[in-house]
Amino acid sequence: MSDDKSKTGSPDRDRINLSEDYEVQYWTKELGVSEQELRDVVNAVGDTSRAVRERLGK
Repeated sequence: MSDDKSKTGSPDRDRINLSEDYEVQYWTKELGVSEQELRDVVNAVGDTSRAVRERLGK
C-alpha cells in the first residue's frame, strides 16, 4: 500500500502504515509498544488505529 503524502486527512491519519519508518516510530512511541508488538497487532486486527488501540487496551 503506497502512502500518497499529497492526500492527507482523516482516512490517512486513521491508518497505520508499517511500510513507512516514520509512521512505525510514531505509533510505537504513541502506543508505548515495541515495533514487533505493533506489527503483530496490526497483522491481527488490521491497520486502523482504532482497532489497534482497542486490542492494546488504550
